[in-house]
Amino acid sequence: MGHILKVNPVFKEMIWGGKKLKDIYGYDIPSNHTGECWAISAHQNGDCTMADGEFVGKKLSQLWDEHRELFGNIEGEQFPLLIKIIDACNDLSVQVHPNDEYAKVHENSLGKTECWYVLGTDEDTKMVMGHHAKTKDEFVNAIKKDDYENLLNKFSIKEGDFFYIPAGTVHAICSGSLIYEAQQSSDITYRVYDYHRKDANGNERQLHVQQSIDVTQVPYHPYSNDDQIVENIANGTVTKLISSDYFTVSKYDLTSKNTIINNKPFQLVTIIKGNGTINGRNVKIGDNFIVCADQKEVVYDGDMSIMICTL
Repeated sequence: MGHILKVNPVFKEMIWGGKKLKDIYGYDIPSNHTGECWAISAHQNGDCTMADGEFVGKKLSQLWDEHRELFGNIEGEQFPLLIKIIDACNDLSVQVHPNDEYAKVHENSLGKTECWYVLGTDEDTKMVMGHHAKTKDEFVNAIKKDDYENLLNKFSIKEGDFFYIPAGTVHAICSGSLIYEAQQSSDITYRVYDYHRKDANGNERQLHVQQSIDVTQVPYHPYSNDDQIVENIANGTVTKLISSDYFTVSKYDLTSKNTIINNKPFQLVTIIKGNGTINGRNVKIGDNFIVCADQKEVVYDGDMSIMICTL
């Protein structure tokens, strides 16, 4: 028998966080200002433990170091991917992430290319993605003038929207968003702008304006969703959301029994709706699993939607 590892998430309290992670996913969150569930992570800032089985209590980073066979013996100093669920009760800062080259030199880290699937929104929820500057000078001048109103590309979003966010893309999650995020395993964020918000002591949060100018792509090239493929499977559909250099993400909407093949070093599975069974084990919304290299197929049964992220 191969390994399907259930993972205990790590939670992060944020000034912009809320309590939807408890209300919708049933997570035991630390407070009503919980912004992020690091659902599957081996990053030092949030290293998940295994929930059961022979590796119970072991950290994912430890399995990566000591049991690389579980991950197809692929190369790499660190586990490459990170899955999050984000509850934005208030606006996040406008930010940008570096690519691998810049992050290695300046932060000794992987870069951060990511993608977002919108799990839910409040009424008229917005998102910031990209900017309108045609040249770097125009970009820098807008920042100097504090003219974010005209610089940033802002629009409304709805459940089911998907966004691919290569490193160098200015972006911000806005209040009312509930987001599934798959990303490179990196925690490097450069804040461009934070709406001049002040903390209890009257201080604004630290910005990283020069780094942001260094890494932001100008002009911005929007990512098109038009090439998404929806395929029928035995009992349901699969939507191939993205296949990039860093990760592949597919959403499976299952109505009853389906066998899903694993031909990758691992699959990161998050149940975003409903409940059922995975190889006969009861599972529900909010559960997260790693299907290891030695598990070549998985039988899913139930009425549920799942995200599967692979390399």
